[in-house]
Amino acid sequence: MKATWSGVVQVGLVAVPVRLYAATHEHPVRLHEVHLADGSRVEHRRFCRAENREIPYEQVGRGFALADGRVVPITDEDLAHLPLPTRQTIDVLGFVPFEDIDPISFSRPYFAGPGPGGDRPYALLVEALARTGHVAVAKVALRGRERLALLRPRHGMLVLQTLLWQDELRDPGDPAPPTPVTDQELELAEVL
Repeated sequence: MKATWSGVVQVGLVAVPVRLYAATHEHPVRLHEVHLADGSRVEHRRFCRAENREIPYEQVGRGFALADGRVVPITDEDLAHLPLPTRQTIDVLGFVPFEDIDPISFSRPYFAGPGPGGDRPYALLVEALARTGHVAVAKVALRGRERLALLRPRHGMLVLQTLLWQDELRDPGDPAPPTPVTDQELELAEVL
């Protein structure tokens, strides 16, 4: 398996070298857009509004929209030079009991294996987290974006679980008022 990221786990003054590996592989069903009348595939064209013409994919880039409507072009080089303090570091912010983390905030898991020369400190970190039942809350930059993450032990190794930021979680709205249940109904539900 090829490492997707390498750096260090920084816990105070201790640095543990690690490498991240994708922990999951999804198998989505890929559907295509088709014209309902004849079943032929639908094309999406890249069209420049300013020049009123179709442009090739090579001329398409990314941009950030400002509040006044202007768009600032952003290149891969611009993104590579962003001052992310966690670019090669998993910066541990603190430790909390695993039960205190709401699973709704879980995003993507990565296996975090030991990096060169990091076998002993890595093993100590894994075992300390396993014994205490705690996880490390950290910040890490992956794919040019700083994220919150957890480091947790799993079967003798670390898993880095990226987390969604609070503003990425949807508000369910006002839930329906709770329906009253009897003790007898509750006891039956517990048996089931």
